[in-house]
Amino acid sequence: MQAKANTLKPSVWNEVVEYVRVHHPDLAHDWFSELVPQDLTGGVLVVAAANRPQVRYLDQQCRRAFAEAAQAALGRLISVSFESNGADEEPRALPLSFEHDGAELSLSAECRFDRFITGPCNRLAHAAAVAVADRPGNAYNPLFLHGDVGLGKTHLLQAICHEVRERRGLRPMYISCETFANHFLEAVERGAMQQFRYRYRHVDALIIDDIQFLGDRERSQEEFFHTFNTLYQSQRQIVLSADCSPAEIPALQDRLVSRFNSGVVALMDRPCLETRMAIVGTKAKARGIELPEDVIKLIAMQVDSNVRELEGALAKVDLLSQTRGAAINMSLALEALGQGARGRSVSIPDVLDLVSQRYQVRLSDLQGKRRHKSIVLPRQVCMYLARELTSMSLEEIGGYFGGRDHTTVIHAHRTITKRRSEVPSFDSTVEELTLVLRQGAIREARTSNPRV
Repeated sequence: MQAKANTLKPSVWNEVVEYVRVHHPDLAHDWFSELVPQDLTGGVLVVAAANRPQVRYLDQQCRRAFAEAAQAALGRLISVSFESNGADEEPRALPLSFEHDGAELSLSAECRFDRFITGPCNRLAHAAAVAVADRPGNAYNPLFLHGDVGLGKTHLLQAICHEVRERRGLRPMYISCETFANHFLEAVERGAMQQFRYRYRHVDALIIDDIQFLGDRERSQEEFFHTFNTLYQSQRQIVLSADCSPAEIPALQDRLVSRFNSGVVALMDRPCLETRMAIVGTKAKARGIELPEDVIKLIAMQVDSNVRELEGALAKVDLLSQTRGAAINMSLALEALGQGARGRSVSIPDVLDLVSQRYQVRLSDLQGKRRHKSIVLPRQVCMYLARELTSMSLEEIGGYFGGRDHTTVIHAHRTITKRRSEVPSFDSTVEELTLVLRQGAIREARTSNPRV
C-alpha cells in the first residue's frame, strides 16, 4: 500500500499513530501500524485501512483521536477520513451469520429504565445497571445479574442497551449465550476466527443473556475467556445474566467464575407484595385497563413468582371483562383467577407447624441455630416450602429461621430439589406436605369467598 506524494512523511505519520497510542490507549490496536496515510489535501487527511471492519471501527471510534493527533503533529486544524484499500477485504466466500446485525437480539421499546418497577428485591441490580449505562466500562465492570426467570434481568439488560446506544452513541452487542456459542462453532468450522474475534472484541459493550449455558462447553469457555479479557482490558463494558450465581454455573471454569465475580454480582429476587402491586398497576395502566385497588392487591397476592405470571393473571382478568362486557370488580377478578391461580394464604407459620408435626421437631429448633442432623433437613424442607408456597422474599424467609441470609435459603431450596430428584420416598413426603398446605389455603379462600 503506497501513499500519494501529497501526504504525510512516514516520520510524521509515526508521530500521529504514537500520539493516539499514548493519549487514547483504550482505542489503540496492533493493526494501527498497518494504516497508511493516502492523501492530505485541503486540510483533510485520508487514511487507508486493510478492510471494511477496520474502517467501520476507525470511523465510529477513532476519528476524533486521529484528528487531534494530526493537528498536534502538523500544528494546524486537520480533519480525518478513512477508507479501505480493498487488498485484504473480509472473505466473501464465508457468509457468516455473525457478520450481520440480525444475529443480535431485538430490543423491546418497553424495556427501559423508566418502565422498570423497583423494590427491595431488585434495587441493587437496578442501581448497578443505571450506573453501568451512565459510565460504561468504568462503573461495575463486569455486571452480573442473576435470579429466577421472569424477574426482570432481560429488562435491565435491554435498558442498558437502549441507554448506551441512544444517549452515549456507543455500539452495544446484545446476544444470548447460545448465539455466542453457535457463532464460535461456525467460525471454527469455516476457518473464520479472525472475523469472529473482530466482531465480538470491537464493541463498546458486550451484553449476554443466559450465560449459564456456557457451562459444559470447554472450547466456548476458552474463547469467551480471551474475549472477556480483551474487552475488560480496553475498558469495554461487559454485562451478563444467568439464573444462578457464577459459582453455581455447572462446569464453569474457575478462572471465569473469578472474572464474573470481579465486578458487581446482583441477585434479583421475587418481588414483595408492595412491588407486585406496583407492577400490576403499571402494567394495567399501560394496557388501558382500569383496575380497582382491591383487584390490584388480589392479583398481587395470588401470584408471587414473577412478573410474567403477574401479566398472565392480569390478562385473564381483562379477557373475562371483555368477554362479559362488564367492568372489572372483585367478583369478576376472583372468577377469572379461580381456576389458574394458586391460593396464597399459605404462611410460614403454616409451614413450620406442619413440618414440625411431620418430623417431630420443636418449632424453636426449626427456627434456631442448632445444626444437628435431625434438625437441618426439616429446617431445609421448611425453607423449600416457604420459597415455593409463600409470597415471602429470600430475605424475609431467612428472617424466620434465626436471621439467616438469602444464600442459606437458596442453598436449602437447591438441596431439597436435588434430594427430591434422587430419593423417591422423600419426594413423596414433600409432595404430600405441599398438597396439605395448598388444600388448606384453598379451603381458607373458599370459606372467605364462596365463589372461588
